[in-house]
Amino acid sequence: MVKLQFKFKNNKIISLEPTKIIVLSFIAVIIWGSVVLYLPIASNPDQPRISFLDALFTATAATCVTGLTVVDTATQWSYFGKTVIMLLIQIGGLGLVTITTFFSVLLGKKVGIKGRILAQESLNYLSSEDILKLIKRVITVTFIIEFIGAVIFAARFIPQFGLKGIYMSVFHSVSSFCNAGYDLMGNYQSLTGYRNDPFVLLITSCLIIIGGLGFLVWKDLYEFRKSRHFLLHTKVVLLFTVILLAFGTLYIFIFEYNNPNTLGPLSIPNKLLNAFFQSVCLRTTGFNTISVFNMREITKVINVMLMFIGASPGSTGGGIKVTTFGIIIAAIFSQMRGRDETIIFKHKISYSLVIKSLSIIVLSLIIVLAVTTIILAIDGFPFIDTLYEAIAAFSTTVSSSMVLPIFIQQAELF
Repeated sequence: MVKLQFKFKNNKIISLEPTKIIVLSFIAVIIWGSVVLYLPIASNPDQPRISFLDALFTATAATCVTGLTVVDTATQWSYFGKTVIMLLIQIGGLGLVTITTFFSVLLGKKVGIKGRILAQESLNYLSSEDILKLIKRVITVTFIIEFIGAVIFAARFIPQFGLKGIYMSVFHSVSSFCNAGYDLMGNYQSLTGYRNDPFVLLITSCLIIIGGLGFLVWKDLYEFRKSRHFLLHTKVVLLFTVILLAFGTLYIFIFEYNNPNTLGPLSIPNKLLNAFFQSVCLRTTGFNTISVFNMREITKVINVMLMFIGASPGSTGGGIKVTTFGIIIAAIFSQMRGRDETIIFKHKISYSLVIKSLSIIVLSLIIVLAVTTIILAIDGFPFIDTLYEAIAAFSTTVSSSMVLPIFIQQAELF
């Protein structure tokens, strides 16, 4: 494991692994965000002053692009506070190291070997040789996509909200692309008011999917016109992304079809649209157009699975990652066929990588079940809802089964 050494003025030298430095950078951002959000200027004057714990929770959720909230984002925070949250989302989605490296390059500053190694770890990239070029592409493409998304959203939000719609368009575009799930619709309603609007839901879905594919997949897709082939990583990500999206859509459509509190009142085309949108959002974003609280338990079980898997490596999403899931599925099928080796797309997967993937899944399950057990012991909520909350937090998915019972009070939406 490579370690980076930092020498201070008192000649003290500290050696840290790149991954630890990245973790510390996130902690520093969270602390900064907590302090700023705690300031009176961050909250609306007509709202009660929040506690530092609430500010810390919000900053953590925004930086980790989780999106779970303890206050209503639209009403609690001033435009200053909302902008801080949007900045935290952007930093969390791309990584502080990635962003600072980009601006260093933009300003013409030299990035040394330490900076290159950190950037390499931040993007989960194999080589540090062309990492600066990759970072410039990642940041540039990110801003372009978010700008395009904001412009498209503005066509819907400006007529509805006036000039306020411009800010809402930018915020929603960043939140969607970074898989954060924050919205400014108010009253915890998320996107329930747009469940019959294909324009908003499909554009949001596109931003979420693009952000969830990962920077390495972007690079491979961009270079396909020259190479005429995809890396194994890209093939696995694309295959399992399509499979999981299709499976989630079909499952939600079937089991919520007649549920009067979710898809029941909608037309068949809108049932499919909302089932697809929920399937997309369960991949670590968590916007809602139907009440998760009122879903059938059998649907929540599959939601938990989709949230646990999450997005792809090097993306703005969370979860154990589709590649980890794909490797284990491939290993299972290989064993069922009597093969000792794990094969994906005619490529042999090393035994160590299979063990690593299995370890990630087992360790993640242990953490989730431990947290679920603790919450059950303290609060005594229903098991499936408690597990749902634990998975939502672990996979950085704002989708919540318990904290949004306000949907029950919004019968007029249906």
